[in-house]
Amino acid sequence: MKTKLWVGVILLVFALYIFMSFTQAVRFMSTGEPIAIAMGVAVFVIPALGVWILIREVLLGLRTEKMGKTLAELGELPEDLPRMPSGRFIREAADADFPRHKEDVEANPESWKSWYRLALAYDASGDRKRARSSMRTAVNFFVADKKASASSDK
Repeated sequence: MKTKLWVGVILLVFALYIFMSFTQAVRFMSTGEPIAIAMGVAVFVIPALGVWILIREVLLGLRTEKMGKTLAELGELPEDLPRMPSGRFIREAADADFPRHKEDVEANPESWKSWYRLALAYDASGDRKRARSSMRTAVNFFVADKKASASSDK
């Protein structure tokens, strides 16, 4: 709950920034001066790109949370690995557990569940870049499964 509150605060501050940026962009563009118009376009485009990135990241987070809840309800989350007192996973245990999840993805390359578990395994092993990439793949398959289910229900 605390994390969601912080995300909400950050979103509110970002929305204020976007509103102020767009207002300034309109002011620049309404001057009629070529340089000011160019600056107005830049002031408009850069925050618009930020909005797109923000929406993309929030949707990733929401979908990731939904997938985690679904796997937890099904009892298909990987078992919790041993942790250090700091809360981090013990690297040797995470590395030993990793091949099982990689083999699962190789056996089920279009399963969002397999990709989700692989993302958790990458994260536990400390490879955040690959964890994020695997989670994006899981989200893509999850969304595709939901669309396929929705169209078959019609």
